[in-house]
Amino acid sequence: MASNARIAVYKACWSTGCDNSDIMAAIDKAISDNVNILSLSLGTIPLDYYDDLTGIGCFAATEKGISVFAAGGNDGPNSSSVTNIAPWITTVGAGTLDREFPAYVTIGNGEKYIGASLYKGPPLLDTPLPFVYAGDVSNGEDGHFCIPDSLVPEKVKGKIVLCDRGNNSRVEKGFVVKSAGGLGMVEANTVENGQELVADPHILPALEIGARSGDALRKYLSSDPNATAKFEFGGTVFGTTPSPTVAAFSSRGPNSITPQILKPDIIGPGVNILAAWSGSSNPTSIATDPRRVDFNIISGTSMACPHLSGIAILVKSAHPDWSPAMIRSALMTTSYTTNNKGNPFLDSFSEKPATLLDYGAGHVNPVNALNPGLVYDINTNDYLTFLCALNYTAHQIKIVARTKFHCDSSKQYSVTDLNYPSFVVFFNGSTVVKHTRTLTNVGDAGTYKASIVADNPSVKISIEPEELRFDINEKKTYTITFTKSGENSHNDYDFGRLEWSNGKNVVGSPILFNWT
Repeated sequence: MASNARIAVYKACWSTGCDNSDIMAAIDKAISDNVNILSLSLGTIPLDYYDDLTGIGCFAATEKGISVFAAGGNDGPNSSSVTNIAPWITTVGAGTLDREFPAYVTIGNGEKYIGASLYKGPPLLDTPLPFVYAGDVSNGEDGHFCIPDSLVPEKVKGKIVLCDRGNNSRVEKGFVVKSAGGLGMVEANTVENGQELVADPHILPALEIGARSGDALRKYLSSDPNATAKFEFGGTVFGTTPSPTVAAFSSRGPNSITPQILKPDIIGPGVNILAAWSGSSNPTSIATDPRRVDFNIISGTSMACPHLSGIAILVKSAHPDWSPAMIRSALMTTSYTTNNKGNPFLDSFSEKPATLLDYGAGHVNPVNALNPGLVYDINTNDYLTFLCALNYTAHQIKIVARTKFHCDSSKQYSVTDLNYPSFVVFFNGSTVVKHTRTLTNVGDAGTYKASIVADNPSVKISIEPEELRFDINEKKTYTITFTKSGENSHNDYDFGRLEWSNGKNVVGSPILFNWT
């Protein structure tokens, strides 16, 4: 993303995992080295902020003017699975590219199914081969997953095997099939993995297919004792499917610690990413894999996070005086929410429309982020008053901020007062909810007008004022009021969007209505 950036790497993870002490030591060393951006492709379960040691370290970095970007996790599509959710961290989800690695399996009845694979080795014979289901040729109840030593060689030798996804790694299944004498593998998603296809560097001719195709192949195998299959590998293909889509594995909101803060914040490229690879390791992390490569294809929010970190470096280099919150705001408010076909984002898991809980503000737009027009800024004191709104004690705040700070008992603090670039609306028995925000002009002087789109007609939304006139570097405050005029929605969540525009810049903010 930023080819001239200087990169400092701090080792915080080992074969046994990432200890909190190592993570915090790495963050502290990065702070002392005066880095500009922190990129954290690691995480743990969400914790209260005074128990979240990674979050505590990131607070110290933010306080020093360092932007922190962290992977949101790979536990999607489960609800409330997003991690690294502290409001001083920019939480990154994963989307797809317009690049695919298609592979095809044609079965004996002539039906052809598309999958994905990085296999680039000796091809199978063009003639169909016997095709079997792992569950029918295994020696245990979990054999359908093709776990090690589960397949019976006499029943597998010379055949293509259908393995179910799950239990062990995708690439390990191919090693299991090959060691039993199999010549090829089809890995089928189950309902837990949905339709998303991830390309892997298989050790033998193999591909992954979606859950619906997997159901069809299992049905075929159970009905035809003479089942056959053959493969085709399509190489690299561009622009054939809608992109970006939200990765099925990308962790989802709502925020399980502070649901009033929408997480993830934003998504970036995180599926089938071409990544530099150490020559001291093989491409599959399987001990018996003899291959060595300079580049590999990797998927995960840990791939999306450095994309955002690199783009943040570009923004920081163009605007060195901007705070971490200003940089995050620029990325979020200029992001987009439609794919390359002009339609709303889809969810790779279900192939249905994705929501704000999946992608936050949208997909990053690097060029527009350099000139956002207006930004939402947040300083350290704002985060401290946010902790006051959570009713944290002085001791708990000191744990997070490493400083003494006493909340003013005469003040009424609200989580919704944090100057965040997104909105989450809880009515909680009330019919009126107000959020106040402050915008800073980082562009030319001019007038911005507000417009709102929302998908729930029972909620009236008003802006005061609806028009803001800015001089250069001027700050202006507005209030957005949500008034419920009817019953609660029958949905758990509804969605909307606020945009400020001067005819050139569009400053967008997602709105989540939480009815639960």
